[in-house]
Amino acid sequence: MTPPSTAARAGFRQALAHEWIKYRSLRSTLWTSAAIALVPVAGAVFVAATASLQPDDTVLGGSLTLAVVAQILAAVLGALLISGEYGSGSIHATFAACPRRGTVLAAKAILIAALMFGLALLSCTAAYWVGRGMLPSGQYAPGEPMPALLGVAGSFGVSGLLGLAIGALVRHTAGAVTTVIAVILLPDLLAPLFGDAQRWIAGISPTAVLQKLSQSSDATAETVGSLGPWPSLWLVCGYTAAALLAAGWLLRRRDA
Repeated sequence: MTPPSTAARAGFRQALAHEWIKYRSLRSTLWTSAAIALVPVAGAVFVAATASLQPDDTVLGGSLTLAVVAQILAAVLGALLISGEYGSGSIHATFAACPRRGTVLAAKAILIAALMFGLALLSCTAAYWVGRGMLPSGQYAPGEPMPALLGVAGSFGVSGLLGLAIGALVRHTAGAVTTVIAVILLPDLLAPLFGDAQRWIAGISPTAVLQKLSQSSDATAETVGSLGPWPSLWLVCGYTAAALLAAGWLLRRRDA
């Protein structure tokens, strides 16, 4: 029989509260979150100040040029949420406080998805308005910020979840971070090697989803696939959910 004190600490609400405390207690997570929030805005300022948009680009697409960097950081942060605990050994205390490992993973997933969605929505919206305010009026098409910005924020949340799944599968910080970056960047980098399949290979990356949703001039069917922005987002959601299910299955069957 589970001791009453352990049972009282084993619920989802308690696990989520523990994850929130750990998140805001670590400098690495706070600094990474700050970078995720600031990089898109800084990118919008740089692009507008240098007038480096393509003639056929939109204000929205140009303003979110560096959002791809922030999206990668969101995935890295997701990986660090669990791989960092394996590296420090604190995962043993986490599982002692909440023996239901699936509950621990679910709490981490809710936390990273909600935080990344909120941070990205605020940051990317601010970046759009900064770009719109700094760029010459009427020189570039503004783009359609809504509901595109909601989708962009959703892609950040999914990237955080993908990083979390990879972190749970790999369990080693350096290996998890390297794998996360490879999963996000390699489809776009290697796609030209696949000839006619290039647009399909490149289109499965979360960065392709971001480019499509932001209506960037670089998000053509020839470079990032012919699926529309929202179907592309659902595709990424699908394989991220599969990765999380695999991570949860292995988490319950492997020693901490």
